[in-house]
Amino acid sequence: MENHEHHKHEEMDHSKMDHSKMDHKKEDHSKMNHGDGDHSGHNPGHGEHGHDHHKMMIADFRKRFWVTLILTIPILIISPMIQGFIGYEFLLPGNQYILFALSSVVYFYGGWPFITGFWSEVKKGAPGMMTLISMAITVAYFYSSATVFGLEGVDFFWELATLIAIMLVGHWIEMKSVLGASKALQLLVSMMPAEAHRVKGDTVEDIQLEDLLKDDIILVKPGEKVPADGIITEGSSYLNESMLTGESKPVKKEEKDKVIGGSVNGNGSLKVKVEHTGKDSYLNKVITMVEEAQKSKSKMQNLSDRAAKWLTYIALGIGFGTLAVWLILGFPFVYALERMVTVMIIACPHALGLAIPLVVAISTAVSAQNGLLIRNRTAFEESRKISVLLFDKTGTLTKGDFGVTRIESVDEKFSKEEILRFASALEQSSEHPIAVGIIKKVKEGKVAIPNPENFNAITGKGVEANVEGKQIKVVSPGYLRDEKIIIPEDAYSDAAETVVVLIDGELAGYIALADEIRPESAEAIKVFKKNNIKVLMATGDNERTAKAVSDKLGLDGYYAEVLPHQKVEIVKELESKGEFVAMTGDGVNDAPALAQANVGIAVGSGTDVAAETADIILVNSNPQDIANLILFGKATYNKMIQNLVWATGYNVIAIPLAAGVLYSTGFVLGPAVGAVLMSLSTIIVAINAQLLKKKIGKK
Repeated sequence: MENHEHHKHEEMDHSKMDHSKMDHKKEDHSKMNHGDGDHSGHNPGHGEHGHDHHKMMIADFRKRFWVTLILTIPILIISPMIQGFIGYEFLLPGNQYILFALSSVVYFYGGWPFITGFWSEVKKGAPGMMTLISMAITVAYFYSSATVFGLEGVDFFWELATLIAIMLVGHWIEMKSVLGASKALQLLVSMMPAEAHRVKGDTVEDIQLEDLLKDDIILVKPGEKVPADGIITEGSSYLNESMLTGESKPVKKEEKDKVIGGSVNGNGSLKVKVEHTGKDSYLNKVITMVEEAQKSKSKMQNLSDRAAKWLTYIALGIGFGTLAVWLILGFPFVYALERMVTVMIIACPHALGLAIPLVVAISTAVSAQNGLLIRNRTAFEESRKISVLLFDKTGTLTKGDFGVTRIESVDEKFSKEEILRFASALEQSSEHPIAVGIIKKVKEGKVAIPNPENFNAITGKGVEANVEGKQIKVVSPGYLRDEKIIIPEDAYSDAAETVVVLIDGELAGYIALADEIRPESAEAIKVFKKNNIKVLMATGDNERTAKAVSDKLGLDGYYAEVLPHQKVEIVKELESKGEFVAMTGDGVNDAPALAQANVGIAVGSGTDVAAETADIILVNSNPQDIANLILFGKATYNKMIQNLVWATGYNVIAIPLAAGVLYSTGFVLGPAVGAVLMSLSTIIVAINAQLLKKKIGKK
């Protein structure tokens, strides 16, 4: 970009991006299967209302858990089966009636969410976790109650109470974690300012953002965040949209241009006519989409519900089969019934009920704390398969912040500091990104900026003025060519932009400005390589810039001067070679490639890319987060498999033993032993899930 004067550089035409027409229909969220294991509707809804509802549900589960736990303690103490197991005797007058009364409260109060959850699953024709829990607690309650009122057999009240307590605590933990993850969404919300300055005639009033209406005129002062999507009616400024589009260079905006809520205004004042507010705003659509997507369930999550469905069928089948076989063999009905009840209670997987929800809950919460919002859990679990990572450069491998990267002096009379100081004298009143970058560098060094005299703009080439008795020109390299001044060979190097400083007509030095490489990038790339993942870069930048970044970071390859539609072709080509591709992008131009890739990762706090096409959003745009993501995705998947194997493996062995397949050898799995084994399996699954926290890189 040689024309350094205050020109409109080739900016992405954001005015053409009509966010109101964003195709959100790609995923019909109304059809998403939130019902499976939705724990009687405690999924968070939209916005604050959903947030509060979710908090209320957590409080409800917490209360039910504590009440159940308090009642479970006396139930355990006065249960004859527990007394026989531990070897003591403590019977109260009317012992069985006290047990019945306490257990009735536990069943109807503590078990209520599971009973209502069972009805919603049955109505949908999709039996899952709620059906299985409900079946087990109902069989345990009614069979045990029958033994109190005359049926021969042992009661399962203590089993009922522990099962409900464990399931309540599991759901409580899961819901708390989901809330923890949705708190991370508030990071996106915080991109919007709390107030707007509304213009009414000659007065300006400060109003709350929610009071802003369509067609209001608002004033956006220098350095402020734009409070709503709109069209500029007065003024011009450079806007930093890097948070929204990933474009590192501030974008020149003038009258009739569109601005996006959440972008940061530069040094000019703007009056903006509001187009979208609140729920319709571009940023709010992003937040809503992310909230919806966080609730979507992965294949592994569905697998646990499928396992529960089959266990329900198996428990009913084996249960009634057991009853029939023992009756056919001539055993008393009461004995056969006890076998059947034992099978059906043991079939309810305390462990399976917690196996995946706990892992999902912990992984979602820990990821959110580490700046990863998991939008599609399947992609998160699949991240273990990634073989190629394709990076968009700006804002990911680089800082996305246009600043001074090099200052060189070619005349020994002037130091680098003086070159910068003279240049800053001419640039101090300009709003051009180059000028802003130079002034920022000067301020970092706390250098006093001298005053220019006889300031003059050289049309299309730069600026000139007298400073401290010397004639200074800050111009583009194109000016040197026109004036037949020899350009030093290394003046361009890998910088995106170069400005040249002439003092009294002689070339004194030059300043290079570019998008700096992030210090974390090199470390992240080492991790990828160690995990046998190839790292490639696709950028719209020129060959020289791309090669410099690639060489500096030791990438496996790069694609330069890539147009948006070509990124999709690159992803397709890599996939056709059998690679499992993760695409990391930030701007609107990356959307098609993010959709095409096996795993799409959006960087920066939410562009429409994040809303529509990415599977995972990185809040901090840090490439090391991607390294963490891949390693943590592997760990999460392994934990899910371990827990599934443990939970279902236990049932595979326990159910036949409870049914009495080894009866001929004299061994039948007694209710007490079965229950203790089951509780043990639950504890192991819970501890195993907690170990996941140690598997993520940072926190």
